[in-house]
Amino acid sequence: MHPLLESQLTSTRRQFFRQLGVGSAALATMLNAESQSAETPTQVGGLPDLPHFAPKAKRVIYLFQSGAPSQMDLFDYKPGLSNQRGEELPDSIRQGQRLTGMTATQDSFPVAPTKFQFKQRGESGAWVSELLPHTAKVADDLCFVKSLHTQAINHDPAITFFQTGAQLAGRPSMGAWLAYGLGSMNQDLPAFVSMVSVGKGKPGQPLYDRLWGSGFLPTKYQGVKFRSVGDPVLYLSDPPGLNQRTRRRMLDDLALLNQRNLEEFGDPEIATRIAQYELAYRMQSSVPELTDISDEPAHTFELYGAEARQPGTYAYNCLLSRRLIERGTRFVQLFHRGWDQHANLPSAIKIQCEDTDQASSALIQDLKQRDLLKDTLVVWGGEFGRTAYCQGKLTAEDYGRDHHPRCFTAWMAGGGIKPGISHGQTDDYSYNIVADPVHVHDFHATMMHCLGIDHERLTFKFQGRNFRLTDVHGEVVAPILA
Repeated sequence: MHPLLESQLTSTRRQFFRQLGVGSAALATMLNAESQSAETPTQVGGLPDLPHFAPKAKRVIYLFQSGAPSQMDLFDYKPGLSNQRGEELPDSIRQGQRLTGMTATQDSFPVAPTKFQFKQRGESGAWVSELLPHTAKVADDLCFVKSLHTQAINHDPAITFFQTGAQLAGRPSMGAWLAYGLGSMNQDLPAFVSMVSVGKGKPGQPLYDRLWGSGFLPTKYQGVKFRSVGDPVLYLSDPPGLNQRTRRRMLDDLALLNQRNLEEFGDPEIATRIAQYELAYRMQSSVPELTDISDEPAHTFELYGAEARQPGTYAYNCLLSRRLIERGTRFVQLFHRGWDQHANLPSAIKIQCEDTDQASSALIQDLKQRDLLKDTLVVWGGEFGRTAYCQGKLTAEDYGRDHHPRCFTAWMAGGGIKPGISHGQTDDYSYNIVADPVHVHDFHATMMHCLGIDHERLTFKFQGRNFRLTDVHGEVVAPILA
């Protein structure tokens, strides 16, 4: 840019922000705001026109099962396949579907029926595998969406698609969109928190911070990752030799310097920096209280399981997610790794279910008994499904399954969702959808609808275009709405 023009633009920005007092207002808000009571959460941030209509849900807990659970072994019961074990998957079913490099060179695609027993559960009669006895107990509270489908066939783009609405990295995550649009309900805690757990099985696919990032939204909307080792949040503790009074004075002086830059340049990232420093200071009190689970009664640990006492486990993260939403966090996302079972599926999936089944069910029961499920949306699911044919050698006791984007199952519960139903239907091989398909964008649109958001209206202009979580697609799945 020409130096004279750059100087003129800088002066214009400086004058504009000084006249409006944006920097002073932002700083005053950050420095003078008083801590809110966790029992009386109120709106902090968000857009003035949101929600667009009365919401059924106020918050979300997303239990993301990274690696892609096998729908055929958990929820999508296909009893007819037991008589077709080892037979070739018909070409009429496969329909020339593109395959991953892991099975594209196989000479044979033998049908591998599940080796696990299924039963109909509760009054709803939902089919649930013996692998999930605890989930079976809450089947009447769940809505099983059996007709999910996606374009992505490999893990990273598929997981990125579910988090951001796009297969390529760079877009805001779902939690960032909600933090931007709806704000938080507690200024002392983040609006968006993510946690990652790995069970007793193989770690599985890696996960990246961009999955809970803010993309092109201001960075204050990105998820805050809670850790299982050391401080729950990085740099939460004061450095040795620094007391609270000194830290407060340092932050005040730093905020004044940042305010001057904000008034001069008008860069929204400077306002974000002010806000995040203040949030970090307040979290020094709020997070230790949050993560101190010693006040939980014994029956809570009986419900979630003994592992709920151990930071970093799936059970602990489920319990912590309940404590977070009780205190006003808007969006909590739990990632559990290890569901990528290309081989040794019968033994590996059993381990995954042992790690996650009880705690997932406990979360539903815990929220329900605390009268929180009615306005909390809980989602369970992975990035795609698994194939009906065996990857590798099929034996009497063993089989594996490759990636399958054409159909898979997730479940939803709580605010805005009709309980005790199954939506969508797949063919006799759990390979193609035959009724009521639900695309990833439809899934996102439905989640946002439960929160009172018209997914077509929550947008952000970036590089000359209005972007949204659902891109240019997506329809609300009306039949599953309460």
